Amino acid sequence: MLNGKVIVLGVTGGIAAYKAATLCSRLVQRGADVHVIMTESAKQFITELTLQSLTKNPVYSDTFDERDPSVVSHIHLADMADLFLVAPATANVIGKMAHGLADDMLTTTLLATTAPVMISPAMNVHMYTHPAVMANLETLASRGVGMIEPGEGLLACGYVGKGRMEEPDTIVEVVERFFQEQDKQGGPSLRVDGMPGSSADHAANGSHGLLSGKKVVVTAGGTIERIDPVRYITNDSSGKMGFAIAKAAKELGAEVHLIAAHTDEAPPEGIETERVESAEDMYQAVLRAFPDSDIVVKAAAVADYRPREAASSKIKKRGDTMTLELVKTTDILENLGRRKTTQFLIGFAAETDSVEQYAREKLKRKNCDLLVANDVTAAGAGFGTDTNLVQIYDAEGLVERLPLMSKEEVGRRLLTLAAERLSGRFS
Repeated sequence: MLNGKVIVLGVTGGIAAYKAATLCSRLVQRGADVHVIMTESAKQFITELTLQSLTKNPVYSDTFDERDPSVVSHIHLADMADLFLVAPATANVIGKMAHGLADDMLTTTLLATTAPVMISPAMNVHMYTHPAVMANLETLASRGVGMIEPGEGLLACGYVGKGRMEEPDTIVEVVERFFQEQDKQGGPSLRVDGMPGSSADHAANGSHGLLSGKKVVVTAGGTIERIDPVRYITNDSSGKMGFAIAKAAKELGAEVHLIAAHTDEAPPEGIETERVESAEDMYQAVLRAFPDSDIVVKAAAVADYRPREAASSKIKKRGDTMTLELVKTTDILENLGRRKTTQFLIGFAAETDSVEQYAREKLKRKNCDLLVANDVTAAGAGFGTDTNLVQIYDAEGLVERLPLMSKEEVGRRLLTLAAERLSGRFS
């Protein structure tokens, strides 16, 4: 599976460094040519000799230890990599990567490489959720660095929570999927699971027209349900996910109709945008666009309830309490699920617990072709962020679990899946 692939593995100074031995072994068994760079801290947990024995290649740790006078080691390693994997990635090295620091062999080589970069974080749960670490991860994701999300459980420090480096076998599976997708698309710069590659890379490798001739309708933002002329009910949706999907659809060659509710973000340039306010406004707009659409992506956060009556003038304060009677709004996604014929319907589910259970129930109940679910309480995945951490489901169950990545990359991956399935439906 990995025959001939050169993987540069960065090992940093956390207790999870011991897993690097198994990771090296698994990658080599699958045919990869693995070259290890260790930080000085990593050598406190595992020896260079161990990793050299497993990879049959020299292990690097000193920027100035130039063993071959014909090359500059960190440039040579940077150039030869098909993939640069940092596992474990500590909070320290994540911070250095985010800020472009280069003070050792690993970070210097990372700055010099143009290869796809993937990280597998490992640290204490409180370190992982610290705002500085979250901001650094969002910065890396916005640059296209892929993240293999850490697992939850008993940590070496004694805490129980999120921060365990993912198991080596799972990391190898992610690496294999990356190269499978790369081989399928036929280009070294294509992205999968958060790997780097701009829209220009996609165009150069033939995926720019993946949705050529298709009409894609995208909803975005949070609807507003008026209480009176100066007050309303809404939600925390920023519209960023819907806007990112619309932009990705345009880049993939689609004719895009964006229906946007309340958002402080500017819609993507060059895309037809219809502004709406309430759930009913959005429902009517979507119904008008639905018959001629090929793909509909319902990324908007639509209010489930609205005031039974909106006052025509400002409601005055008259006592210690006020009762507001709410009634259900029209379920747009459910209605589209009943009406669809050839349309490919994608829904979203923002959850705070039991994500898979609620996602699969919603997909079935609303007759979606794909449903994108996320835990909005997870770091980097909530409303207003530039990144997302999602799981994609179909009628059979989990299709793909994406690592933390930019919302534009989530949009590209989601629409690529939709295009492939839509194509198969009519082939």
